[in-house]
Amino acid sequence: MSAPGVLSFTQQGWEQVLAKVKRAVVYLDAACAESLHWCCGSTRLVEAVGSPGCPLREFEPKAVGGTAEQPKAVFVLSCLLKGRTVEALRDIVCRSHFRYCVVVTALSHAVHLTANHVPAAAAAELEGQQPVFEQLEEKLCEWMGSMNYTAEVLHVPLLLSPVAPYLALTPAFASLFPLLPQDVHLLNSARPDKRRLGSLGEVDSTALTPELMLQMRCLVSGLSSLCEHLGVREECFAVGALSRVIAADLANYAPAKNRRKTATGRASVVFVDRTLDLTGAVGHHGDNLVEKIISVLPQLPGHTNDVMVNMVELTALQTQEESQNVVAPGCLAQANDSAARALWEALLNTKHKEAVMEVRRHLVEAASRENLPIKMSMGRVTPGQLTSYVQLFKNNLKALRNHCGILQLGLATVQTLKHPQTAKWDRFLAFERLLLQSIGESGMSVVLNQLLPMCKPSAQRTSDDYGPEELLVLLIYIYSVCGEFTVDKDLGEAQEKVKKALVQVFCEEVELSPLLQKITGKVCSNIRKKWNLRFKTE
Repeated sequence: MSAPGVLSFTQQGWEQVLAKVKRAVVYLDAACAESLHWCCGSTRLVEAVGSPGCPLREFEPKAVGGTAEQPKAVFVLSCLLKGRTVEALRDIVCRSHFRYCVVVTALSHAVHLTANHVPAAAAAELEGQQPVFEQLEEKLCEWMGSMNYTAEVLHVPLLLSPVAPYLALTPAFASLFPLLPQDVHLLNSARPDKRRLGSLGEVDSTALTPELMLQMRCLVSGLSSLCEHLGVREECFAVGALSRVIAADLANYAPAKNRRKTATGRASVVFVDRTLDLTGAVGHHGDNLVEKIISVLPQLPGHTNDVMVNMVELTALQTQEESQNVVAPGCLAQANDSAARALWEALLNTKHKEAVMEVRRHLVEAASRENLPIKMSMGRVTPGQLTSYVQLFKNNLKALRNHCGILQLGLATVQTLKHPQTAKWDRFLAFERLLLQSIGESGMSVVLNQLLPMCKPSAQRTSDDYGPEELLVLLIYIYSVCGEFTVDKDLGEAQEKVKKALVQVFCEEVELSPLLQKITGKVCSNIRKKWNLRFKTE
């Protein structure tokens, strides 16, 4: 094992899981599958299973159970062993022929005590005991049909997806979002009048909803496990209301207090509310190839931070129709390919132009190792040039196998450079600069009036125009940059015009994207009916 770090923390966790999966049917939920994807890859798990008759399966209530030839199951879960999760476990086990079940949870027993409303004083008395896990073990044996069968429930902190040795993501908490000023009203609705909150600055852990408090405690549990692996005594800093609450909860977390007594190292942990960087999230100022790849290529199903790379052009199949359901999509994570990981880390750390040149260099070196007839060319790197290098590997199974990771990153680069959204990225950047200049010189109303002509219904839009999602991105950018401002008559009129234009854009869409359906809560036909009814009434 390497020196303590983010990557070794996750690897150590997965080694504990891999030690349990031999000849087992393995069920994973999405967050744990993503952690495996970035840490060591599904191939490593399949190798550890060691039996072609014991596949990997998605954990869900309707998941296929185990046959008589599959007596062992391992469930790897990022969520609490409570409620629907336990119900799904029961359904899968009851319709299977398992005689040995292992349940791995990414959340500590202390968090499960919190979820079961065990008071802190009572939880302290249970130190070293795991009654919640033991009760589930008994239930598993009952569901398997015999108390003589074997059941294990254990905690392994599979919190992180290590994208790089110095960068890790938490897919299980992708939906955790900081509190906004308007959330104070919702929090006050559950509080007596004498204890009502005046602002976000007054929010503490006791003011949070039970669901948010539990989610926050789950995050704290994982972070405490990471600090334990690193052997550090953390000093926490926070910027933002929810970050302050999380930092305080980590400081007061009972297992963390015990850990800090023996820790030899020190670390500073900075929590920052995501709302404080909305401008960076929706802006197009980053000159990074990876940012563009993730923005324009389709998302890998079930993942929050990886994309699908079309690999068809490396096969003998000639058309997209022929390749359907035959060629699996490529991706960015190359856990078991050291050369590809080196290229990936270079892409993360360099600017766009340097990253594209690095892709060319790796493709040239890979082709040279396979003695492929590569023609060197200097100067500016073009998508056509990279494509010609990739095509050298076509139908050469040995070369494809040896350099699959490099080729996936190479094709991701080519497909991003050719994607029409990449050209739109530059237009976004130009318009954002214009908006910044207008905000400084003229104010918010002038900026909104500049945006108004761009709000075009689908029938009037060309490929160069902005769609509904892109208009929302621009609005978020504008309001994030402006911060607080005073609404006067001109601004009020400009806002109303933009609102009406956006409603018309939404209503005339042939089909709303999943994101827009989530935002509006309606499908397109329902919006159109309400819009028509409104005009008839008026």
